[in-house]
Amino acid sequence: MNKFFPEFDHPPNRVGSCSLKWDRYDDPDVIPLWVADMDFKSPQSVLETVRHSSEHGNFGYGNPPSGLFEIIVSRTSELYNWTIDPNWIVWLPGMVCALNVTCRALTGEASKAIIQTPIYPPFLTASANFDLPLAKVPLTLDNGRFTIDFRSLSELKTQPGDLFMLCHPHNPVGTLFNKEELNLLIQWVVERDLYLCSDEIHCDLILDDELQHIPPASLDHRIAEKTITLMAPSKTFNIAGFGCSFAVISNPGLRAKFKKAMRGIVPDPPALGFLLAEAAYRDGEAWRFSLIKYLQGNREMAMSALNQMEGLVPYSPEATYLLWIDATNLPVDRPHKFFEENGVGLSDGADFDAPGFLRLNLGCSRKLLAEALARMSKACKNLSLP
Repeated sequence: MNKFFPEFDHPPNRVGSCSLKWDRYDDPDVIPLWVADMDFKSPQSVLETVRHSSEHGNFGYGNPPSGLFEIIVSRTSELYNWTIDPNWIVWLPGMVCALNVTCRALTGEASKAIIQTPIYPPFLTASANFDLPLAKVPLTLDNGRFTIDFRSLSELKTQPGDLFMLCHPHNPVGTLFNKEELNLLIQWVVERDLYLCSDEIHCDLILDDELQHIPPASLDHRIAEKTITLMAPSKTFNIAGFGCSFAVISNPGLRAKFKKAMRGIVPDPPALGFLLAEAAYRDGEAWRFSLIKYLQGNREMAMSALNQMEGLVPYSPEATYLLWIDATNLPVDRPHKFFEENGVGLSDGADFDAPGFLRLNLGCSRKLLAEALARMSKACKNLSLP
């Protein structure tokens, strides 16, 4: 039980609430642990802001409050040792559109986009929306941890102006790239005169206490000039439905290209989205720390249980609330479908360019997680393993 925020143990019932996560299955007995959406209530400051706004009764267009700029600048300095200018911030309604805007902004300049697989599905599709060829470089396993395959990158043919799309922390494998890895990547990107788009939406969910998130743009002014950094409070504080994200782009020319690619297509975040982002960042830190402790407990429980299930190999995430599982040794054709039929809805690795793998969402009550793991264990034991 979580003594500081007991509501983590008792999240609201989301069935029938237009929840993408909970309304996916016709069978109410399937436990949904798939899409990256936590079940917990948002911080109290967010709930109070929603309540106050509803009482106000007007939901017209909005502008970002000056205080939100100040909080973001302060946070990036305190948490990531990164000094940014508020003028570098470009507001967005979500991260998926940001990936697409980035590809659109560089169409005609980039000959290809480069990603590391497995990866969050929109990375696999964004470049194709603008007829930009995609090069996929698989991550490599090093002592049970996924990391950058620098040998494969060194052999990759690129042209100046190409786009490297980084997911950091990485979804779905949960790797938080360290300073040494980032410096090597920066050197490679700079030497080849590439652009970098760094999706850092999970950067406030670091599960290993000794680790710290480092934005690549904070390490070297040369890479900062070619980088679009994407951030948001949405995953951390459970406010994705209010559509408030942002890009940090220090280079004015690149920022102008990005804004031009948005023009006439990408709307501003709603007024309430701005207000909730400010409330979460300003007063949600105690909640965030307790959330991380709770997720650490869920990770420990899941890793312990999954390691005992024959045919599965789980990878402990350093960050995010997402746990990646190798189910390729399970004697079934479709592991994702197999577990659905046994009452647990996981993300299908095929969606991440990794058939036979699974992604499990740890952002749920411990009781629900325990039930899901028990169902998975029973299903594995019932299989006739060689």
